[in-house]
Amino acid sequence: MMNNMQNSVRGYKVAMHNLGCKVNSYEMDVMGQKLKEAGAEIVPFNEKADIYIINTCTVTNIADRKSRQMLHKAKKENPEAIVVAVGCYVETGIEGVKKDECIDLAVGNNKKSEIVEILNTFIMARSDNDKTLGGSSVIDINKTDVFEEMMLSDLPEHTRAYIKIQDGCNQFCSYCVIPYARGRVRSRDQKEILEEIKGLIVKGCKEVVLTGIHISSYGVDKSRASLIDLVESIGELSGIERIRLGSLEPRIITPENTRRLAAIDKLCPHFHLSLQSGCDSVLKRMNRHYTADEFRESVRLLREAFDRPAITTDVIVGFPGETEEEFEECRKFVEDISFYEMHVFKYSPRKGTVAAGMKEQLTDREKTLRSEVLIALTKKQSEIYRNLFIGEKVDILWEDMEEIKGKNYMIGHTDRYVRIAVCEEDERFKNAVSGQITTEQIKGFLNSDTLLI
Repeated sequence: MMNNMQNSVRGYKVAMHNLGCKVNSYEMDVMGQKLKEAGAEIVPFNEKADIYIINTCTVTNIADRKSRQMLHKAKKENPEAIVVAVGCYVETGIEGVKKDECIDLAVGNNKKSEIVEILNTFIMARSDNDKTLGGSSVIDINKTDVFEEMMLSDLPEHTRAYIKIQDGCNQFCSYCVIPYARGRVRSRDQKEILEEIKGLIVKGCKEVVLTGIHISSYGVDKSRASLIDLVESIGELSGIERIRLGSLEPRIITPENTRRLAAIDKLCPHFHLSLQSGCDSVLKRMNRHYTADEFRESVRLLREAFDRPAITTDVIVGFPGETEEEFEECRKFVEDISFYEMHVFKYSPRKGTVAAGMKEQLTDREKTLRSEVLIALTKKQSEIYRNLFIGEKVDILWEDMEEIKGKNYMIGHTDRYVRIAVCEEDERFKNAVSGQITTEQIKGFLNSDTLLI
């Protein structure tokens, strides 16, 4: 540990670990950036550090447990270190966090941008042996309408950047605790978003991914510009090659919105539409705000407007009360839609949600069997989709090197987020430079989830 007379993070070794979603990843990148600017040294999490920051997740009970495990691991690594719990787990379990002797400092959502100031105050309190300062910095996230401004100036990846455009959610699905951890919808000012992207373009950014807790709600607060307005504005920026959207609600895919999106040349034809179930009675119990037929219509509009769009989704199996007939209805629905990829989750009761108190909770065995059915189905559908591009020339944004079966491959993705590889033994390997886009012909499969040029 640094000398006790040190009253700021300057010179401290800081180890950071992120759990959870892309929004958390973005916020962790900004916190790391601020700490480096303040003179801290960022070190790998498995190294001994003076400060450990764990950006927590609370989306499931398992996520809570993982958050606690990482916090305890940090304190075990260096009992003298300052262990900081940050984010969603703090918001939903602050009383437990305060009682946990492994946690020295708790920082809630909407306070992450102040990480340096909060740490400096805590360090000063420790050096003065003043126990009235520090300890926690948490607001009531459910009573704020302020978007926490952050500005990413460094490019964490060589090629793409995740851009946080909003926070919070107003949906209150019966299985989800996130509205209580993230608060109500708060949209970021469009000028701030464009300024951030312009700065990243200078650093070599070719692709931006718009992310948030519920990006379809962007702009609903304070009558701001809509998500479609924002995407159109980003599309006018010189230097950005690709705009990719995060998870969308199907209801945002209207005929007018689809027409506008299709007119944006830089928009990737890759749409993640959150489904959760293909059965109306289950959707109703989940408090989802659409029907299976409405979802189907959204998919039809996208496939009518875009050439072979990559449509991906999430599905929860084993929701309370889900009968064999309801699951079969869901299975037939997703088979008929034929997604590019489908992320399958076994329902996990989340303490504090409506669904956790529902009767007819399914057994782990029932959930596992249903999950296996949909995983096998999505594996088949993904292969069918990737097969559509064999023999075609596609634009590939090259990213990083990977070793596969003892050989080095450069890995990249198409605009539809199809993973592509080129072997170091191939003469085209020299053109596959990280951050560059080249046009190549696809030969076939390297493995089940990667195509080869």
